[in-house]
Amino acid sequence: MKLPNFTIASRWVGLGGIALAVFAALPAAAQEAAEEAVEAGTTAASVSGETAFVFNTLLFLMGGFLVMWMAAGFAMLEAGMVRSKNVSMQLLKNIALYSIAGLMYWAVGYSLMYVDVNGFFGTLWPYNWPDAGVANEGDYAVASDWFFQMVFVATAASIVSGTLAERIKLWPFLIFVVILTGFIYPIAGSWQWGGGWLAEMGFSDFAGSTLVHSVGGWAALAGAILLGAREGKYGPQGQVQPIPGSNMALATLGTFILWLGWFGFNGASQLALASNADASDVSRIFANTNLAAAGGVVATLILTQIVYKKVDITFVLNGALAGLVSITAEPLTPSPFAAILIGAVGGVIVVFTVPLLDKLKIDDVVGAIPVHLIAGIWGTLAVPLTNGDTSFGVQIVGIVAYGVFTFAVSFVIWMILKVTVGLRVKPDEEESGLDVGEIGVEAYPEFVASRVR
Repeated sequence: MKLPNFTIASRWVGLGGIALAVFAALPAAAQEAAEEAVEAGTTAASVSGETAFVFNTLLFLMGGFLVMWMAAGFAMLEAGMVRSKNVSMQLLKNIALYSIAGLMYWAVGYSLMYVDVNGFFGTLWPYNWPDAGVANEGDYAVASDWFFQMVFVATAASIVSGTLAERIKLWPFLIFVVILTGFIYPIAGSWQWGGGWLAEMGFSDFAGSTLVHSVGGWAALAGAILLGAREGKYGPQGQVQPIPGSNMALATLGTFILWLGWFGFNGASQLALASNADASDVSRIFANTNLAAAGGVVATLILTQIVYKKVDITFVLNGALAGLVSITAEPLTPSPFAAILIGAVGGVIVVFTVPLLDKLKIDDVVGAIPVHLIAGIWGTLAVPLTNGDTSFGVQIVGIVAYGVFTFAVSFVIWMILKVTVGLRVKPDEEESGLDVGEIGVEAYPEFVASRVR
């Protein structure tokens, strides 16, 4: 029997509530198990063996599906920030890039990043996990680790999508995503998280301010330079012509989804939940992540009022994201005040970097370069302020290494695509919109406005 819509919706809400409740209960459950173990005299505030394996695996899986949910956040944010005539194109790009990232990270990416890393990259073959019914060795299920790492590479690709919106062809973009997710990101990731040369130097990037966000930002910057600005973005004398997005409700929804997903992004990067200390650290990471985002919002609110005499919601939304990116390099060691300050600086970066890019005539549709690249650099530089095991010199070496490698390789790939298949749609297709010109499906076909600027 067909269920009424409200019944179906209530079931989905219920399932979502159960999943979030389970994730929220994990630290408490781990602590309870640890206390029971202490009482039994078996361990000091930790669990071991199969119980530890289960808790660690659940952390990876729960964190992974929260980060996967960020794909929806990027899709909604971009759908709101572009014009109505380009919304379907952005939605298509986001579901396509997530799927390509998953396939490429299985085919070559994970092994390049983690298997037998020689200092600069790993091995070149598809990754696999034990057969069904076969117990994994180690502290967590192999497939859970692959899933958690895979959703990160999709995040890096999403950054590129928003920057190059409204004028890039679909297939050249997807070809670049294949190379980014299968090769560029995994090779760069092996240097730190794979135990490569930067890890040996002592470079620290807890959850990826540089490794994920700046890598995506550098790739986006290279593409934006070669692609050029949208028609009408800059006047004859270089003056900026604002091009408002289609739907701030969608953009705001996307920001909140990303904010929620970030708890999995940062929290599960603790990589363990089998002790009192781990549970406490995951909780601390959650709190600092939230404080940094809030700091980014409030700083942007105040600064835009002072500088522009009005509060621009697009700046505020990006202020939240910049705060999140900034704290991602080190969400564990900062005090609450330090977390707020780190996030607030991220918000300030957005306010001043957006007009700087316009002066350089670099058209970044959603503001991804200030949020992910510049705030990512700031967050990585800020690590030694709260983590005494790191140094500014090594952090700078890592930032420069990731920047030079990613920008140079991305620039070459974009250039090859430009001179072979071409990057940019025809002027008349850009005018009518990519929904019509590239994919033939309009997001809002009933509105005439979808065919005009």
